[in-house]
Amino acid sequence: MKALTWQAKRTVTVEEVPDPKIIEPTDAIIRVTSSAICGSDLHLYEVLVPFMDKGDVIGHEPMGIVEEVGSAVTNLKPGDRVVIPFTVACGHCYMCEQGLQSQCETTQVREYNSGATLFGYSRLYGSLPGGQAEYLRVPHADYGPVKVPSVGEDERFLFLSDVLPTAWQAVKYANVPEGGTLAVLGLGPIGQMSARIGAHLGYRVVGVDPVAERRAMAARHGIEVLEGGEGVVEELRERTDGRGPDSVVDAVGMEAHGSPVAGTAQAAVGMLPPSIARTAMETAGVDRLSALYTAIDAVRRGGTISLSGVYGGMKDPMPMLTLFDKQVQMRMGQCNVQHWTDDLLPLVDDPSDPLGVLDLKTHTAPLADGPEMYEKFQKKQDGCIKVVLKP
Repeated sequence: MKALTWQAKRTVTVEEVPDPKIIEPTDAIIRVTSSAICGSDLHLYEVLVPFMDKGDVIGHEPMGIVEEVGSAVTNLKPGDRVVIPFTVACGHCYMCEQGLQSQCETTQVREYNSGATLFGYSRLYGSLPGGQAEYLRVPHADYGPVKVPSVGEDERFLFLSDVLPTAWQAVKYANVPEGGTLAVLGLGPIGQMSARIGAHLGYRVVGVDPVAERRAMAARHGIEVLEGGEGVVEELRERTDGRGPDSVVDAVGMEAHGSPVAGTAQAAVGMLPPSIARTAMETAGVDRLSALYTAIDAVRRGGTISLSGVYGGMKDPMPMLTLFDKQVQMRMGQCNVQHWTDDLLPLVDDPSDPLGVLDLKTHTAPLADGPEMYEKFQKKQDGCIKVVLKP
């Protein structure tokens, strides 16, 4: 089969790789019909290079048609249309029963002291082949896949794999009071959906992003928008009686602009031999923290910050005096996708499209164009906000 593979920093190529096969009785094989490129994939493209191996099949936002199931899979049959959550969870361990599927004890990657295995996402999360491919082996298919109606555009359901549950969790973790104000930093795919979900739940939402096309998309869904920049904290306070928003979602993460020292450090680590670079990142890595610092400065006293943007540094400097003095609460973590499915499936299946999922994709391309689309997405060219690949 053909698959999009990681080859080197900023280099992905379409290659012929072996077809996946049933290995465990709980496996399934799906024929991928759509697979999106995620902002988190760009971390593999740029920052998490030391944890990648040449030829890794990438991608963690797929959906498709079931082709084959293992002997222990009774909830699926060939021909079913399914969305595949990016987290691989068993459904019956202690963590899964707590609704913390991203910490699944059955699939934890203990070699790196990481949580649940993820599709297509580096040694840190199990090096499991991903879904930017023609076919995909799905472990624990007796629990993970989400069956969806056989009719309707893929994009109506595709984002149940990651974008929607990650955004839903981000807003829930933000603990916005009734009638409160939520600021969303970063209006990429997760930020777009976090803002729309906040508005759907009845909050006042202000989205911040320097890219005009992203602000325009958010504004179409009734979101107040700001360009950001040096005065953004003061602007947010001016809009909230001088206090700052009740809650802030940081949907940017480790590669924020405006952090030149950390950016140089990340680049330097990426030039080291892989084994040395992995050790450096595990023990002394730093993130670009400008978005997080903005969130800390902007949130009102006693407010909540929710981190959905990925961070990976082990030695990040944090302004503990400010956090303590302002009595800021913080919640974060990999999304527990399966925990939120029951909340989200009725919304995406609603013909009125209350979350605007059909207005998120900006680019559709065949798998063969994957390398070009990665570059376009990373460089934010041609109004690129969300790419869907069609194998």
